[in-house]
Amino acid sequence: MSHISTVTVAGSSWQESDAGLIAVGVYKDQSLTPLAQEVDKAIGGLITQGINLKDIKGKIGQSHFFYAEGKMIAVLGLGQRDKVDSNSIRLAAGAAARAAISRKVRSMAVECFCSGLDSCQPMGEGLVLGSYQFLDYKTKDEEKFELDSAAVMGCDSDEIAKGTEIAKAVCFSRDLANHPGNVTTPTRLADAAREISDEAGMNLTVFDRKEFTEMGMGGLAGVAQGTDEPPKFIVLEYFGTDKEKQPKVLVGKGLTFDAGGISIKPASKMDEMKYDMCGSATVLGVFKAMAALKPKINVVGIVPSTENLVGAKAYKPGDILTAYNGKTIEVLNTDAEGRLILADGLSYASKHYEPEFILDFATLTGAVLVALGHIATGIMGTDDELVNRIKKSSENVGEKVWEFPLWPEFCKQIQSKIADVKNIGAPRQAGTIAGGAFLKEFVGENIPWVHFDIAGTAWGVKPDSCNPKGSATGVAIRLVLDLLDV
Repeated sequence: MSHISTVTVAGSSWQESDAGLIAVGVYKDQSLTPLAQEVDKAIGGLITQGINLKDIKGKIGQSHFFYAEGKMIAVLGLGQRDKVDSNSIRLAAGAAARAAISRKVRSMAVECFCSGLDSCQPMGEGLVLGSYQFLDYKTKDEEKFELDSAAVMGCDSDEIAKGTEIAKAVCFSRDLANHPGNVTTPTRLADAAREISDEAGMNLTVFDRKEFTEMGMGGLAGVAQGTDEPPKFIVLEYFGTDKEKQPKVLVGKGLTFDAGGISIKPASKMDEMKYDMCGSATVLGVFKAMAALKPKINVVGIVPSTENLVGAKAYKPGDILTAYNGKTIEVLNTDAEGRLILADGLSYASKHYEPEFILDFATLTGAVLVALGHIATGIMGTDDELVNRIKKSSENVGEKVWEFPLWPEFCKQIQSKIADVKNIGAPRQAGTIAGGAFLKEFVGENIPWVHFDIAGTAWGVKPDSCNPKGSATGVAIRLVLDLLDV
């Protein structure tokens, strides 16, 4: 794990700071932020000269460096002044952290860019997210450089602290996903859940293969047949208020490596199937943040976890599995396995809790990538009010979602002739919706539910100052925390 763990609020002026880098801002109209004006005057107008020479344009993501007064100064583009929002502030703060790392600076101080916004939380988030690197397997010292500390000049300390904790939870999620499948196993996910539960006194239950098979979780047991790696069914309970109050339930797909089973995937990019557990990383990331922030709500997290491999015992196309709620499933493609293990997770949530709502997160379909690329997460569900709340939180945190319909015509496509349902829909049609239609069969009646297909947003997104290249993103953690009003 490599990222800064604390962001402080500076108690001294920039001249008195011992930080190796001072970061200030410039807008697209070439006007300077208050501290940038002060710095510019102190260094003889060098920033203004850069603007006049049309080198400094103020575009989001641009960085320019000056060396004066015995200090390294970064001037960061903030974009259009009248369009500055929480996302552009987050990106600017991330750019500040990246600038420090690029110049091999151990400590930095950055101006608060939050004037006119409701909160300074995005500054804390951006600095931590921008400092994230996955260096665990780098052995050469010259390839490893980490930012040690960051301070913000002029921001609200409580909001900075909250943003820092949320971003640390995102980084925790990224690390789980970035490790290879021989490290992040179902056992490792259970251990991560245990670390979180110990940190905040949560309740943790982990069912092993024998236990969940005897309980009737035929979906998870079927997918797990082909692997010797011990599968797990993980239940994490956070009670921050009266236990009589309905909990929100989060279910995450924990496929720690997916070869596709007998319906084997092509060899190209199969290594990326270590990311097939990103739904579970989202759920555990939310709980990691709650462990630190301790909100007064009740939340349950459920993670069915296994590998999906090819072997003598592997389940086969044509098999019939029985899920935890008693519904039978005709398996027509063993690579449509995520929905099978989620079927047991959703059924368990529906039976053992009276959820206020259920959200599930899964790298479920390649079809969502065809529809939305790496730009947005596909969502669909049974409750318009909940969907609209999710869309609002999406706007608040800058994580895009797009709703797909769950019309009866689509739901009919997953009905089986010999079982209750089949695990694929109509050939080459609406694959993402078919996945959602299948999952809907395992949510209890009258329980509001929304499915997040994060296959296009959990990794592979266009890199920016808060999302490094070649890394899991920790998608939807900030969105869910906003939805939960943490």
